[in-house]
Amino acid sequence: MVSKVSKDNTSSTGRILSIDALRGFIFFWILGTSELFIALLTIKKTNLTLRLAAEFDHSAWHGFTFYDLIFPLFLFIVGLVIPFSLAKYRGNSKVCEDSDKGIINYWGAYKRIITRTVILLLLGFVVNGLLDFSFESMRWPGVLQRIAVCYFFAAVITMHTSPKFRPLVTGILIGADLIGYWAVMKFIPVPGGTTGDLSPQGNLAGYIDRLIIPGRFCCYQFGDNEGLLSTIPALGTIFIGVLAGLLLESNKSQIFKIKWIFIGGIASILVGAAWSFDFPRNKILWTSSFVLFAAGWSLLLLGLFYWLIDYRGYKKWAFPFIVVGVNAITIYVVQMLFDFAVIVDILIHGFIKYTGVFAEAFFFICLVAVKWLFLYFLYKKKVFLKV
Repeated sequence: MVSKVSKDNTSSTGRILSIDALRGFIFFWILGTSELFIALLTIKKTNLTLRLAAEFDHSAWHGFTFYDLIFPLFLFIVGLVIPFSLAKYRGNSKVCEDSDKGIINYWGAYKRIITRTVILLLLGFVVNGLLDFSFESMRWPGVLQRIAVCYFFAAVITMHTSPKFRPLVTGILIGADLIGYWAVMKFIPVPGGTTGDLSPQGNLAGYIDRLIIPGRFCCYQFGDNEGLLSTIPALGTIFIGVLAGLLLESNKSQIFKIKWIFIGGIASILVGAAWSFDFPRNKILWTSSFVLFAAGWSLLLLGLFYWLIDYRGYKKWAFPFIVVGVNAITIYVVQMLFDFAVIVDILIHGFIKYTGVFAEAFFFICLVAVKWLFLYFLYKKKVFLKV
């Protein structure tokens, strides 16, 4: 759904600008910025530059890189805004019910939740090639599909949990989700396989994908990156975001919120790192240790952005990120459907031959600039894709 809203609303009282900025920061890397850094770091290849360049690409299997953080951080932010989104549906209505913090318009909330879920699912299918009508070879799971499913369950569960008990219930759900997934992956063997096999060809998540999901997989041949079983721990990621959102929504002081966000982030990183000795960090399998490790860094980044922007009031530096953050889904979908490289080639094909070893880096600088200017145009026109 496309809406025109006042630009003032992006910085209006009550809106946490750091959330838009953080969302924009993480999406900045999928505009082509990660490829830009790889191009710069590999101009002169050394062990150090190659190691740094690897941080801007996904881990092949077990492990954790900076680029592995992008999706879980965005999913964390989806959870982060759920408490604020539900707060909009407190009001008087015949279909409202009492809660500890006012009246909840369940009809309005469900309408919004279902609409958002359906739109995300449809966009995900379109991005994956739905309109090609090649259903046998189409990839059915995907990033937007996982976001849709996780958002739906997290929003509904949060809405129907008494505000008084939401932090406790959310914490219990996170623990049960991550421990349950660990137990399933470690102690239920694939038929003909061995217990606890976490290899690409032998893990339970991949086996279930091969058994149930039609079409093709991404991005390894034995299962899908956003497969069925691995979506269960992804719920843990979004619920950690909900927990952080409940803290930000509370009437506690800003410094109290910042302190506990940082404490939670450090604790989550430490627990995730320790757990990885038994259950390795793996983005494709979305292991429990990966969830906690990524959530820890997500919390630290949230704390940093919240401290700088909303507490200290340093906002101007974040403007380029906010432009991206308020239309994050827009640029994700548009760049999947439209090749911005065509525009860049037209603009720079005469210049790039003079850039020598910097040709690839120059190309990605221009690519990022074109995409950002497209988003800036939407921002100036006050057009935002609200999903």
